[in-house]
Amino acid sequence: MAVKIRLRRLGAKRDPFYRIVVADARAPRDGRFIEEIGYYDPLRKPAEIKVDEEKARDWMNKGAQLTETVRSLFKQAGILGNKGATQGEEEKG
Repeated sequence: MAVKIRLRRLGAKRDPFYRIVVADARAPRDGRFIEEIGYYDPLRKPAEIKVDEEKARDWMNKGAQLTETVRSLFKQAGILGNKGATQGEEEKG
């Protein structure tokens, strides 16, 4: 089963709010998910990003893939280094 860490959109029209979730890659964007690990509120100035870093690292070590948007949010939150590689990717070489 391919697992991804991605955004799940909530909120009203023109008032987005996102939850960062771990989900099966085949599930719909706003559909079933495995675990919620944080949220992202783009309307706050500056944008508010809150992530359970321990859960995120655990899922990345288990092989969960990040979407491009979540990867950039994790870089902003300081969860990923400048290279954007997780520990597992660094060990593979």
